[in-house]
Amino acid sequence: MKLLVTGGAGFIGSCLVRRLLAPELRSLVGEVVVLDKFTYAGHRANLDSVMDDRRLTVVVGDIGDARLVDQLMANVDRVMNLAAETHVDRSIEDALNFIDANVRGTYVVLDAARRHNVEYFLQMSTDEVYGVPEPGYRSREADTLAPRNPYAASKASAELLCHAFKETFGLPIVIARSSNNVGPHQHIEKLVPRFTTNALRGLSLPLHGDGKQQRDWLYVEDHCEALTTILTDGEIGSIYNVGARQEHTVEQVADVILDELGGTVSLVHVDDRLGNDRRYAIDTSRVEALGWSPHHDFEQAIRKTVGWYRDNEDWWRPLVESEPAQGGFIGAPKKGAA
Repeated sequence: MKLLVTGGAGFIGSCLVRRLLAPELRSLVGEVVVLDKFTYAGHRANLDSVMDDRRLTVVVGDIGDARLVDQLMANVDRVMNLAAETHVDRSIEDALNFIDANVRGTYVVLDAARRHNVEYFLQMSTDEVYGVPEPGYRSREADTLAPRNPYAASKASAELLCHAFKETFGLPIVIARSSNNVGPHQHIEKLVPRFTTNALRGLSLPLHGDGKQQRDWLYVEDHCEALTTILTDGEIGSIYNVGARQEHTVEQVADVILDELGGTVSLVHVDDRLGNDRRYAIDTSRVEALGWSPHHDFEQAIRKTVGWYRDNEDWWRPLVESEPAQGGFIGAPKKGAA
């Protein structure tokens, strides 16, 4: 099998590539082609451990480049489309960039896959497309999509394009909707790396609003194991929720990080993000029926992630030194908050 992985140098994409090139999958995966634009969130260092593998080819380019995508698609069997803009705060500041990358970019990849009759197309999506579920309820794959921020709307739009290509052209589509990932190589704009690198530098941790927003925290290696399970055993035309069923608040995440680092820095409440959803939760019965289940519980996932950032300052230090002073968070600290 020859695979094209778009966004393969990013946080989740590089983990997936490392998983695909693991010895136990050698009989399945003959070659992996990575297409990545290498924006701020993609790093060659994320692929260092597999760069010497002769089965890996890395191409620098944009999924919106139709000619390049067409050239690559002509020589692969399967596609896993992970290339995307993903940060909600950035989507609030510049929604058009997300529409271009996540909607138009997905269209370009779909159209090339259609023309070259690929045998499999996996679209990476997010649990945010569901919006906020009712208390006590976990969103299911057949539920109506109700995105509430520009990022989520762009991913839902990409899914609808996938559905249209499946129905109109018979393209063999599979969609995976993931919960919040944590783990090594995640850009410091995201919550756990932000809190961890702040704490390591003796800076306060900025909590949006009251910090009671709930998310399902999934360790990235567990996620990528789920994706390879879907690749080998999933049903064409299906959608799979991928999560850990471990819903904890942002404040609880901060508590674990501070406990792991033994720090004395403070939590500072900043203005809540516009349209910030109070809770995401997904039912993962369908992917679990394929034999997959996560290996890391909530605390293991957070502590293991924190440990990686503690031990790899050379990876994240250049990122924090090159970013604006506010660290990418929208909202100023509330007066008197701590």
